[in-house]
Amino acid sequence: MEFIIITGLSGAGKSVAMRNMEDIGYYCVDNIPPMLVSTFYELCEKSSDERMKKIAVVTDIRAGDVFDDLFESLDKLRAADKKYKILFLDARDDVLLRRFKETRRKHPLNEISSGSTEDAVRLEREVLMPVKARADYVIDTSLLSQTQLKERITSLFLGNASLGLTVTCLSFGFKYGLPSEADLVFDVRCLPNPFYIPELKHHTGLDSCVYEYVMKFEQSKGYAERMISLVDYSLPLYLSEGKSQLVIAVGCTGGKHRSVTLTRVLYDHILETGQRVIVHHRDIRKD
Repeated sequence: MEFIIITGLSGAGKSVAMRNMEDIGYYCVDNIPPMLVSTFYELCEKSSDERMKKIAVVTDIRAGDVFDDLFESLDKLRAADKKYKILFLDARDDVLLRRFKETRRKHPLNEISSGSTEDAVRLEREVLMPVKARADYVIDTSLLSQTQLKERITSLFLGNASLGLTVTCLSFGFKYGLPSEADLVFDVRCLPNPFYIPELKHHTGLDSCVYEYVMKFEQSKGYAERMISLVDYSLPLYLSEGKSQLVIAVGCTGGKHRSVTLTRVLYDHILETGQRVIVHHRDIRKD
């Protein structure tokens, strides 16, 4: 049985994530009290219904003070050697505040925070910090559209989520900010930039003309070789630590040319090794 616990900050996209999980065949339950997570797990495990083989539950700060009970439920499952994964949805404070303003929704902790959404977001982040530390997968939705979030969810869970390490190769643009979920970051702004070549400017690293331009330079080949060497050395170490997700981010200025190219190189190499790997180009569609 696959059992995914979805949690995270209010406004970070948990409802969208749950709908996406339903789309790929998971039986989903929203707003389950933390104290009932272990009980629900046991009920699903005993069920003969095939729908109960892939489960996703959402539990979050809406449970109020009893949210601390989540750790008791998780410890109970772990003691019984019950397998589960935690997906944590995160976003920057300014993004969360903008989303609450746009949707005119009230934050679950507004009353505790005397009506201040900013204070409510800050308090929730503090409360959820220990949960994020225990998460198997962390997705920062600050710069993701709903379509991009769906792509990430589908890539992570459409296969067997109970498998070991999943590597995500992520390209991004530094001008849009560092991806907070990244475990390793490679800065390729030192490589020749196709942006200044008129016939290449409006293409991306997914196009052969840009890919071939970037990779024809010795410094690009040397960078790729050393990047791959470090990743090859690091992967077994992360595996031995029991890590479920490794996010390797490759960044250039705008996230369209050099970072996409080098991310493709890295993805192709990891794929050849037989490791479960997915690729995501965060900023490739941005202007």
